[in-house]
Amino acid sequence: MTRVATATEVVDLAACSLRELNQRLHDVAGDHPEPRHWRVVNPNGTHAVACGLDAPVEVEIAGHVGYYCAGMNQRATVRVHGNAGTGVAENMMSGVVVVDGNASQSAGATGRGGLLVVHGDAGARCGISMKGVDIVVRGSIGHLSAFMAQRGTLVVCGDAGEALGDSIYETHIYVRGEVAGLGADCVEKQLRDHHVAELRALLDSAGVRDVEPSSFRRYGSARQLYNFRIDNAGAY
Repeated sequence: MTRVATATEVVDLAACSLRELNQRLHDVAGDHPEPRHWRVVNPNGTHAVACGLDAPVEVEIAGHVGYYCAGMNQRATVRVHGNAGTGVAENMMSGVVVVDGNASQSAGATGRGGLLVVHGDAGARCGISMKGVDIVVRGSIGHLSAFMAQRGTLVVCGDAGEALGDSIYETHIYVRGEVAGLGADCVEKQLRDHHVAELRALLDSAGVRDVEPSSFRRYGSARQLYNFRIDNAGAY
């Protein structure tokens, strides 16, 4: 494939294989990678685009992507100008992943760090088993979101589906709209000044500046499932 030296490296997935794209992105290393800016065109719903990155590069994807886009991301900034399939930013460690459209189920699942922003809606199981990632959804999320979420923050500017925060640990959940139902051990909690400050910082980082942080409600763990209780054995 012919390469042209430009400020932005353009890769056309209609003419280049996914394996070649990801390998080239993996070959970029160090704190001052070259090229730093990438643009991927004609993704056409391809799965696993820009997975496993580990450098402070910026990857712009012009179109819709399939499963596990930007999975296991470290340090990179990946932006999808379209919709994303199942598991976008799954197990991300750091960096930023932005979806301009909607995300399918399991967005940000098991994420350990970094920031995931979805400017549309996210499907079921958004943020399941999250372990430190911050997730901001401009729209609404589906059922069983933040299931067994351990650490990090989930911010939802729209509504949330059934069983929100089921079996949650210490993740903070903020929802501005309606909640269809809370999962086991998830309860509404008081929104204090430091929570508003946390919300304001996250919304600002996500580029969502037209929403008032004090208009959200906060949810978290009632801490009743941390230890085995013989009186509750029948429910386990």
